Amino acid sequence: MKRSQINLALRQAEMMLNRYSWALPNWGKWSMLDHSKHPIQSRWLRERQLGWDVTDFGSGDFLKRGLTLFCIRNGKPNVVGERPYAEKVMFVGINQETPFHAHKNKLEDIIVRGGGTLCVEFSRDGAVLDSGTDMVYIDGKAEVLFGKVHRLVAGQSITIPKGIQHRFWGEREVVFAAEVSQCNDDITDNHFLEKMGRFSEIEEDEAPYFPLWNEVLL
Repeated sequence: MKRSQINLALRQAEMMLNRYSWALPNWGKWSMLDHSKHPIQSRWLRERQLGWDVTDFGSGDFLKRGLTLFCIRNGKPNVVGERPYAEKVMFVGINQETPFHAHKNKLEDIIVRGGGTLCVEFSRDGAVLDSGTDMVYIDGKAEVLFGKVHRLVAGQSITIPKGIQHRFWGEREVVFAAEVSQCNDDITDNHFLEKMGRFSEIEEDEAPYFPLWNEVLL
């Protein structure tokens, strides 16, 4: 993935944040130089995977298969005294798929804050845990888990069961979404249905607008 594509995605995300008057913490706009000036805080953020994240899942086609997100809160898994919860904001493009994946350790709610329709689909294949249910809850209303596309508009939320393969994409316009979940680990707890990578290899064709969280040095 080209750095220029990542930079464009970050700028577009900023525009959507401004549209909805959604402010990020000050470190959300730090450069790599800023991180070097605040080494203790920077290490704390990096260890908890906090900050910007743009990926094409190794597809080479970000607009077709990719995601832009910012992790605002998170803890270190299984560490006493750490946050047991996480919060992200996500920017889901029109027909831009986050491919089928599952989490062993994370129950999550995906909430549509604004923009277009978020489409969520589940697969019977590739489960990494037995969820013990064939139902999914949208704002507390039970729906059949498999065999349909669940479409959520602004204000609605869906609870994603642990262990079940799921994918999502946007319709009509870019979706501004949030994720509230148990502690998040994007290094070890993404189990894809297809063989793919969680993080992109980056071609440096211009300077970074903001560094991604996994680029910040410990």
